[in-house]
Amino acid sequence: RWQHRPVTRHYEGFDGCQISEWASFDAVCELADFIEEHGALGAKLYSQFGDDLEQARAAFEDYAGEYRSAADFAEELHDETGTAIPESLKYYIDWQALARDMALNGEIMVFQTGFDEVHVFWSR
Repeated sequence: RWQHRPVTRHYEGFDGCQISEWASFDAVCELADFIEEHGALGAKLYSQFGDDLEQARAAFEDYAGEYRSAADFAEELHDETGTAIPESLKYYIDWQALARDMALNGEIMVFQTGFDEVHVFWSR
């Protein structure tokens, strides 16, 4: 007698990425190579772009870097491109709020991959 059994899928080494049961072997190998190269960050990008590997790859063209926090990114960006802030006023600037606003406005995408480890991408 035939009995229905639920299918359990385990994707070790894919950092939580969903793989379609209809995905080709080549597509799965490409995803595995991408995650091997970029780790958890690659997996987060893949998920962010709706499991579209080409968009995840293209995002690296707009990679701004790894920082301890999004606030560190905002402060460094200002230091490199902004006007000088007097030392007496520097501590009044809320860099975290600035970074949050940049993300909410769609200027940047921020992915946390570990403690004190965030990756920032420009949203072009």
